[in-house]
Amino acid sequence: MGKSPEPSIGKRIIDLLRETNRTIVTAESCTGGLIAAALTDVPGASAALHGGYITYSNIAKSRMIQVPARLIHDYGAVSNQVARAMADGARNTARVDLAVSATGVAGPDVGSEKKPIGLVYVAVSTDLATVVIEHRFGDIGRDGVRRATVDAALDLVWQVLTSVESD
Repeated sequence: MGKSPEPSIGKRIIDLLRETNRTIVTAESCTGGLIAAALTDVPGASAALHGGYITYSNIAKSRMIQVPARLIHDYGAVSNQVARAMADGARNTARVDLAVSATGVAGPDVGSEKKPIGLVYVAVSTDLATVVIEHRFGDIGRDGVRRATVDAALDLVWQVLTSVESD
């Protein structure tokens, strides 16, 4: 028998959150709940996953997680500023330790020169800081952009969790 496969990043995240008695919430636009789904794939995730906000429309971002409408107006829903506000707003609204957000252009159309298909912002908010990463996945298809965003979001959560642990 070969060695057992490495646990999924979702499992590692849930296990670490459970061990440290912390909770997470998701705030998703272009992924439509896929980040939360990746976490709920882990048995026992309810011990660490508070829930998720699917804030697909701009109004939902403002009403559900208090993203200022002015930010959306000034920078667009797909922006560093809105990804940061989504993560901070979700964490504060849910009163949890950690929030991850994603907003982007998945396609197949509505891309522009300034905001091409595949442009995605992922953010993680903790009480210490909020980190936002811009990704340019390219036009790899709607499903490809969404899947790449989930991977990037979980990877950023893991990086933030393990950097906090090592301090």
